[in-house]
Amino acid sequence: MTKQDILRLVDEEDVRFVRLQFTDILGNMRNLAITTSALEDALSNRCMFDGSSIEGFVSVEESDLYLHPDLDSFAIFPWRPHQGKVARFICDVYKPDGTRLESDPRYVLQKVIKEAEDMGYTLEVGPKCEFFLFNTDERGAVMLSPHDNAGFLDLAPLDNGENCRRDICLTLEEMGYKIETSQHEKAPGQHAIAFRHGDALTTADRLVTFRTVVKTIAKRNGLHATFMPKPIEGQNGSGMHLKMALMKDEKNVFAGETLTETAKQFIEGLLKHTPDMACLTNPTVNSYKRFIPGYQAPCFISWSENNRSLLVRVPSVRDGGAKHIELRSPDGTANPYLTIAACLKAGLEGIKNKEKLRSGVDVNIYRLSERDRDALGIKSLPISLNEAVSLGKQSEFITGLLGERFKESYLAEKEKEYDAYRKTINQWEINNYLTQY
Repeated sequence: MTKQDILRLVDEEDVRFVRLQFTDILGNMRNLAITTSALEDALSNRCMFDGSSIEGFVSVEESDLYLHPDLDSFAIFPWRPHQGKVARFICDVYKPDGTRLESDPRYVLQKVIKEAEDMGYTLEVGPKCEFFLFNTDERGAVMLSPHDNAGFLDLAPLDNGENCRRDICLTLEEMGYKIETSQHEKAPGQHAIAFRHGDALTTADRLVTFRTVVKTIAKRNGLHATFMPKPIEGQNGSGMHLKMALMKDEKNVFAGETLTETAKQFIEGLLKHTPDMACLTNPTVNSYKRFIPGYQAPCFISWSENNRSLLVRVPSVRDGGAKHIELRSPDGTANPYLTIAACLKAGLEGIKNKEKLRSGVDVNIYRLSERDRDALGIKSLPISLNEAVSLGKQSEFITGLLGERFKESYLAEKEKEYDAYRKTINQWEINNYLTQY
């Protein structure tokens, strides 16, 4: 796309409003809205905002930041009016001197992509995103009841969210997504949508947009969509599974009759750095309520060539299809840019260091005793945000990924979050301690 292409499209499609979008360090979408009368300024990278008001970006003494639209990210929102349409760009964040902002999550991913390219690789990522649909009351407030009581792969009338899920998929396809599957998941009110793989940056852009689309279309259906990892006690939680394939000269280097050496090294890199990455892939207090045996979420650092109880799996392929690696720990509260960047960097580290892949686990790992797991050398994932942050603070891997300043800002935010949680008295404590003691 060129500036001329954009201006022509805006005119032809009657676009009157443009959102310049970017994410903060936690992955929340932010935007600066302009009318098309200011589009020339935006396309010339002259749109400025106060970066000191975005937590973790810059101090008040260096607050001026500029948004540089990625022209290829231009998209028109299908759910907005057909006259006076609304479009968006996803933007890179720059400092006044023309250099990139180090704490822009998109920049973190772009740097790792460049590192991969210098080694001759590109990463293709295909996500499967799980979420819940909850009822709302007559004022639109969220009710603590899932929208249905359906189960895995159920359909209407049990699956009350079928129409909403269809609307989400059709909206995404209007925006250029290729939807692979859409289904009801195991828990009441839980749904999943998987879309076609793309390069790492495009997929991260699509993931942040995906969350906006899901929430917007759910609201138009009178529902509330949440990517909270574990909203219902005693039920499965929601993940953001990432299927990855490493490409070289347009060929999948993971593909082969057996697992290739490059694939083994990439997997071992993921496994080795999973504890360090947890503060990025699972960044909330609630993320760790999902890592409980018996609910189909990974709890241990392990891999297999199909076993769904493990952290990393290599799904079966038919008729010589291309292999990919699936990481099952990330959840929908993660910043997609930082999560994909961490996965790619971990895999590249495995390749560069020629890591030897540990033995796979071909049994249901949840049925193994702690002694059996210890004998196999299987370690647990972090069990709390506090543990994940502590590991992140000590991690040279995270320092290399984020840089000292960004790492400090990000982990400080996560420490504040855990400290607020630690100070909260929850209902479980009231139920168990108020009358007993």
